[in-house]
Amino acid sequence: MEPDLFTAAAEERQEKDPTGSPLAVRMRPRTLDEVVGQQHLLKPGSPLRRLVGEGAGGPAGPSSVILWGPPGTGKTTLAYVVSKATNKRFVELSAITAGVKEVRAVIDGARRATGGYGKETVLFLDEIHRFSKAQQDSLLPAVENRWVTLIAATTENPYFSVISPLLSRSLLLTLEPLTDDDVRGLLRRALSDERGLKDAVALPEDTEDHLLRIAGGDARRALTALEAAAGAALDKGETEISLTTLEEVVDRAAVKYDRDGDQHYDVASALIKSIRGSDVDAALHYLARMIEAGEDPRFIARRLMISASEDIGLADPNALPIAVAAAQAVAMIGFPEAALTLSHATIALALAPKSNAATMAIGAALEDVRKGLAGSVPPHLRDGHYKGAAKLGHAQGYVYPHDLPEGIAEQQYAPDVIKDREYYTPTRHGAEARYADAVEWTRKHLGRKRS
Repeated sequence: MEPDLFTAAAEERQEKDPTGSPLAVRMRPRTLDEVVGQQHLLKPGSPLRRLVGEGAGGPAGPSSVILWGPPGTGKTTLAYVVSKATNKRFVELSAITAGVKEVRAVIDGARRATGGYGKETVLFLDEIHRFSKAQQDSLLPAVENRWVTLIAATTENPYFSVISPLLSRSLLLTLEPLTDDDVRGLLRRALSDERGLKDAVALPEDTEDHLLRIAGGDARRALTALEAAAGAALDKGETEISLTTLEEVVDRAAVKYDRDGDQHYDVASALIKSIRGSDVDAALHYLARMIEAGEDPRFIARRLMISASEDIGLADPNALPIAVAAAQAVAMIGFPEAALTLSHATIALALAPKSNAATMAIGAALEDVRKGLAGSVPPHLRDGHYKGAAKLGHAQGYVYPHDLPEGIAEQQYAPDVIKDREYYTPTRHGAEARYADAVEWTRKHLGRKRS
């Protein structure tokens, strides 16, 4: 049987006994006007409006779309609304279970439906990022020739997870995380709606606020927690959901973090940028999210070591040793105790004075080398240990700095092409102030000209 998003049997069973379905399923919007949030995608004339038949067809028919957004923001809900509202043939596939064979079967069916009785096909493909390049390639002819109108959903950045030819043939629609007000409205509707809890229980303000924190902008999670808490309250004979009851049924808020997807890089980036910005509390928040989500502690420790050199450098020379020690400790002890070590290092780095002078210095030096500014080593600095070196003039005239009272010799060290370059520009933040004094003194005694 051809796969369908919501089969006739399931719909009939739900109509006969709505309470047999989860609250999140029962509260799914039936029209685009009932959708919570995402109003930027639901304006008149938008691609989603046109998919449900609001607009012209023919050569200006609706485009294929890729829905990109975090879990619980309404990707499947929007597909469900399209399936209910459109007069087109609607087929659903999941990239978790489907392959090229199933895709080709849908495409063949779509071509027969179009040619046989003029019925257009909308294909909803969930988790498209799980499809390989070859599997995504199999969709191209159907999308390009509009044998199917594709609605693809993904939680991962499509610029990394969806092939470019498919992206260029589709409109990318970005779903935003739901606001607390969006989720609050959905919860209150679920409490009173005939499809929901029918005013069986009340939701006090403090419980509602905690429920919103748990949800974290995820409508599905909010409704799932509400249903569990309502059930527990009713079992106790209570008419409202107390904060205690909610806490009993929801042990902790699930962390919105995918170690293999965008969240992995976004949260890691936020951790490092918070350290760079000296916001110790934000840094600890992102560290906690990574720990709670089960991130590899060695990955976190590597990022901290990079941060110690990239953003702190000589403003606090102890930053790198602390980060390296943390990495070594993490490798030896692992979680859960490694959380203490990572916290120790994160706090130290966040509160350390900051300097990117070392980062900028090597960047400028590398840029010159890549431009070809890599002249010959001055003869007096060349290796003079091998036989015949003296005849070549190697190491001749070299002044040994330790033989001088000040320990510094005024002689040329850099190749001619960059002899006046100054790559290191120290700040006067923290301990780097003494390095600023040192570099000024040494350049003067080296007889360097100011660049």
